[in-house]
Amino acid sequence: MKEEKAFVKEITPQSEDFSRWYIDTIRKADLMDYTPVRGCIVFKPDGFELWERIQEAMNKRFKETGHRNAYFPMLIPESFMQKEKEHVEGFNPELPWVTEAGGEPLEERLALRPTSETIIGHMYSQWIQSYRDLPVLINQWANVFRWEKRTMPFLRTSEFLWQEGHTAHATEEEAREETMRMLEIYREVVEQELAIPVWKGQKTPSERFAGAVDTYSIEAMMKDGKAVQAGTSHYLGDNFARGFEIKFLDRDNTFKYVHTTSWGSSTRLIGSMIMVHGDDRGLALPPRMAPTQVIMIPVGPMKLREKVMEAFDPLFDRIKAAGVRVRADLREETPGWKFNEWEMRGVPLRLEIGPRDVENGQVILARRDTGEKTTVALEGIVESIQSLLADIQQNMYQKAWAFREANSHLEIDTLEQLAAHISKSEQQNVPSGWVLAGWCGDDACEAKVKEETKFTSRNIPFDPPAQKQTCICCGRKAQHTVWFGRAY
Repeated sequence: MKEEKAFVKEITPQSEDFSRWYIDTIRKADLMDYTPVRGCIVFKPDGFELWERIQEAMNKRFKETGHRNAYFPMLIPESFMQKEKEHVEGFNPELPWVTEAGGEPLEERLALRPTSETIIGHMYSQWIQSYRDLPVLINQWANVFRWEKRTMPFLRTSEFLWQEGHTAHATEEEAREETMRMLEIYREVVEQELAIPVWKGQKTPSERFAGAVDTYSIEAMMKDGKAVQAGTSHYLGDNFARGFEIKFLDRDNTFKYVHTTSWGSSTRLIGSMIMVHGDDRGLALPPRMAPTQVIMIPVGPMKLREKVMEAFDPLFDRIKAAGVRVRADLREETPGWKFNEWEMRGVPLRLEIGPRDVENGQVILARRDTGEKTTVALEGIVESIQSLLADIQQNMYQKAWAFREANSHLEIDTLEQLAAHISKSEQQNVPSGWVLAGWCGDDACEAKVKEETKFTSRNIPFDPPAQKQTCICCGRKAQHTVWFGRAY
């Protein structure tokens, strides 16, 4: 027991310092490491495999809806960035520039891409000539650069990994359908695969993507009550088409500008998954995402280990053959130390087998989400594991949903009430969560909420749990019902 306590102490409790807990957890679980370049991290194998699993889930859905992957250059000429003024103004504070190569100054500065609308817009202008060329449905998996002042691994870094879809359509209707289709794919992946409940909705104009006509998002609540924008989908109208002269000859024999979309999600989904499901023991990973779904550990005296291994090895092979991501821990550490190690790493299910278990034709299965242990017969073990993994996945989603509901406040209608709520939450050291509030539509009111409370608009949900009648700031009639909260 002393050994277990000492091990757990290496992770700061969430209630003491949530950010410190997060850093302790991802370092201790060996997901990443820092590099000499500010704001840039190394994805270690377990961390990168989480990204690979997200890629697999999204790629499957992208390709089912007709999208194909391509790759575009990382370096973007400054003149391209200038073609869509609102776009460059939105990113300019975060842009790193390449100014020389081979010891010689460049004739034109090159930006390390913050996003790829401009370079892709240029290429689409070369590729699209006729309505027969449409729609263009392309996605790329890439790295992007935004020189952040404050960084946090996975959630906000100077270089990060993401996917960005860019599509071109003949009509506004088609482009808007695409925008909503991709937002729904994000919701499906994040809820079904990462077990994170989200709110779908539209961003307010002040939170809209630079250069977009409309921006939509899915928003997720972390265990400290803060929000993460987990994915965005943008209808760009013909803004980029006009900037880059992306025209096509339509069926009526007239030239028209295409309507474009862009949509993206990033490695901040890894950070979100950790912050939604983790606890004071470390990571807790949903089975569909976990690099290791089952960890097998032999127990009992070493003098009887040979007998245990005679059953252990064939059992491992059976489980692996069934498609379960299983690992065996045969290191010379105590079983208790191993239990703590793999709990901290977030493995959903632990399988223990000792001499008595071999005699009785059984194993013990321990769940990471509830800590519950069950004795299961070796006959039908694969089915038992698969059933438990499915149950763990669903239970983790339900726990995250219940937390979000408990920390979503529908009763706050004025700025004074919001300030009092925040003050009370801070005094009690509990999350202030999100507030569903009315908004009159005036940017000044939205800005005042942010200035006085640090709560920003998350989105205007499509299906809010209630409709608000008055603006939280000015008291006038509400034009929108909005989620407000503090965000990463």
